Amino acid sequence: MKQNNATRRLGEQLREKLGYILLFEVSDPRLDLVTLTGVEVSIDRSFARVFVSCDGDRYEEVLEALGSAKGRIRSLLARSLDWRVTPELDFRIDRSTDEAERIARALENAPETIDVEKDEEGYPLAPELRAKLGLDQLDAGIEDDDDQESHE
Repeated sequence: MKQNNATRRLGEQLREKLGYILLFEVSDPRLDLVTLTGVEVSIDRSFARVFVSCDGDRYEEVLEALGSAKGRIRSLLARSLDWRVTPELDFRIDRSTDEAERIARALENAPETIDVEKDEEGYPLAPELRAKLGLDQLDAGIEDDDDQESHE
């Protein structure tokens, strides 16, 4: 959904109101430990996409709970907003935290060569590692080619 400054501001306002409603006015235990990560509001304020985050094994349960409470949430929202139209709510799972966790795990398994100091071309500076990777032989082959070109 295309967003501009006004719709971002409205989305933030809606997120605060929804957070209060979910925390204090909806008493479904399936909605414990659910975080509202973002809200996108349409330009005409008639539709809002609400992104929520929770544990990975609870996605279906949380979406089901939000779906069953959607009418109550919307009516409570209508009372707390001063908008002419109360937006239709579309709840979606925000999987960006899962992606961040996957990246963090991948970084824990970084290869040992990542910490080795490298020159401006990206080659390791440690001689034992250069020998291990065969870079000294590669450099020698390049120098031999350069010598042959200069003799011709």
